[in-house]
Amino acid sequence: MTEMMSGVVQYAIAPRAVELREIPVPEIGEDEVLLRVGGVSVCGSDVHQYHNSQSWPVRVPVVLGHEFCGTVARVGSRVKGFCEGDRVVSETAATICGKCLCCRTGDSNLCPERSGFGYGADGAMANYVSAPARCLHHIPDSLPFERAALTEPCCVGYNAVAVKSAIRPGDTVVVVGPGPIGLLCAEMARLAGAGTLIVAGITRDASRLDVARALGVTGTVDVENTNMVEYMRAIGDGLGADLVVDAAGASAALKLALEIVRPGGQITKVGWGPQALNFSLDPLVQKAVRLQGSFSHTFQNWEKVVAMLAAEQINLVPIISQVATLDQWQDCFDGMYSGKYVKAVLRPN
Repeated sequence: MTEMMSGVVQYAIAPRAVELREIPVPEIGEDEVLLRVGGVSVCGSDVHQYHNSQSWPVRVPVVLGHEFCGTVARVGSRVKGFCEGDRVVSETAATICGKCLCCRTGDSNLCPERSGFGYGADGAMANYVSAPARCLHHIPDSLPFERAALTEPCCVGYNAVAVKSAIRPGDTVVVVGPGPIGLLCAEMARLAGAGTLIVAGITRDASRLDVARALGVTGTVDVENTNMVEYMRAIGDGLGADLVVDAAGASAALKLALEIVRPGGQITKVGWGPQALNFSLDPLVQKAVRLQGSFSHTFQNWEKVVAMLAAEQINLVPIISQVATLDQWQDCFDGMYSGKYVKAVLRPN
């Protein structure tokens, strides 16, 4: 008899075409493991798929959830280094080619054939998920699953700020967009030694700007009520930010970044947005600014972040707003969509 489990399934490409279903426990291949899911955090991309506002292809039906951790329940015949009972977190690339230059040089996140959990393969908003052993990282018993579930977005922030950006102690850093990734970018900038750290958002972001202050940033700005350019003139030498992180994705955020970055400074864009720019990029040239994209994360990022989480260096307390059971998934999705929750974590088991 087929073993069954519960899973949050997107069953069609349409708004709100998501429901909790009874589905089979996944089979595993010889290089895969079966994880008993300990925690899976809700990502903004899950919420986008719920509202059918995503800008990426989705294979339906598909179990949602790509930010997850758990306990190894079963191992494939060729798996080495992991055994039943191990506590682990998983990377998000469910499939890669393993042969291209990106894969062979440690940048498998950039593999042209990369496909992720939750849209291209079944994710972890379920009791069990199958994952390639290459995706896994051990975590200590001291790291709770609800915090370990945020390893992936922490890695996104780490890659954007600590790897792709040039940041030095004392720098002025502005993060535009106080969503979960923006807040974690701010946390990474704090850890990297930013001297002045500003998080900017819009009026509806008020509660998330409160969270930014709880993380210890220097200041927060509602750009709908404050002239950000004038605000930055009053900071330091008045020339602008050494680094601006665009974690919003909207074209207006990049335009603002170009206005407030200092000559010779850097803009790192980690936020997604399909809108046309509709403004000139001449300030990029005039100021000799470096514009850097940052996508996903690498194996090395994960090893660094797991160690930082285990050492409690990353402050997640203000960011995790809700920990809930799997049948409360809709409240978590709606709460993140409305801004009631910054980050919600589901505990399926």
